[in-house]
Amino acid sequence: MPEREAISTENAPAAAGPYSQAIRAGDFVFTAGQLGLDPSSGEFSADDVAGQATQALANIAAILEAAGSGLDRLVKVTVYLVEIADWPAVNEVYVRAVPEPYPARSAFAVKDLPRGARVEIEAIATLDAG
Repeated sequence: MPEREAISTENAPAAAGPYSQAIRAGDFVFTAGQLGLDPSSGEFSADDVAGQATQALANIAAILEAAGSGLDRLVKVTVYLVEIADWPAVNEVYVRAVPEPYPARSAFAVKDLPRGARVEIEAIATLDAG
């Protein structure tokens, strides 16, 4: 069983409950779902889904960096949307932030998200070599 290590950075919103921003286990990093919250204010960085997705991906990037990984090491991403009609706007943000080869990805429409968010994104990445 791989050893687990909690990952934490001030460059992403603090955990709002009994969970870690991410867990490093073996050669992988598993992030908690990230909302479009600005880490310094704790408030949404934007009201629109594209702005929230941009911030959520920035939060994931900061967490992965703290773990010794990055968006270029993503292997799986899951996107939760309150409105599936927002998928094209999120996809436009995603394609600008995430480099090829693109990771496996799933997207789901959900009834509600914490704090009235429009999108939540979670990810799994490998650790950088060396």
